[in-house]
Amino acid sequence: MIAGMQGRVRWILIVWIFIISSVAYLDRVNISIASHYIVKEYHLSNIQLGYIFSAFVLGYALFQAPGGRLSDRYGPRWVITVATVWWAVFTTLATAIPRSITGVVAVFVGVRFLLGAGEAVMYPASNRLVAKWIPSNERGRANGLIFAGVGAGAGITPPLITFIMLHGGWRLSFWVSALLGLVVGSVWFWLARDNPEEHPWMGAREMEVIRSGLPNSSDRAKGILPW
Repeated sequence: MIAGMQGRVRWILIVWIFIISSVAYLDRVNISIASHYIVKEYHLSNIQLGYIFSAFVLGYALFQAPGGRLSDRYGPRWVITVATVWWAVFTTLATAIPRSITGVVAVFVGVRFLLGAGEAVMYPASNRLVAKWIPSNERGRANGLIFAGVGAGAGITPPLITFIMLHGGWRLSFWVSALLGLVVGSVWFWLARDNPEEHPWMGAREMEVIRSGLPNSSDRAKGILPW
């Protein structure tokens, strides 16, 4: 089995990031589909719901650059793994907010903001993986596949979340989203390595393809900034 994977390890990792990207979209958008039930249960106005939705986007925007910094320092394997656990925690926390709590909107805003901050690391970390694993002439295809996960998530999320909500309530749909995140994150941690040289499935031929296709270190002398 492992022998059959040699020569394609880099694409296995890219495909798995595509899957993680789809699950990230699931965690991001499930609240939009469940909003009718949440508004009714917590007696929220449309303006309050808007604050809750915006909190995610704010966290997502503010933590893109820090997410890239973390990926540079700790590598995409650990950063994406921790991120999937983070998503699961804050997706689940949204279901545990009591109806009677004081400042329920502020609590929802805080939970969604922190979820957005955790999701912000996804694409900076995937770019770090691409920089280490994918030859220059394959990066368009690799990044296209990664970002296709957003479209796949957008297509899967509405029917999946709706089906679960109709049969088990909106909280169950969030729990399923969290569980999927933990599953794909666990597989990612087992599957991924930060550098091709560290991967036990890496063959000599694929290693040569990767090395020969990466930007030459002499590019720095030409004034080209490192990644």
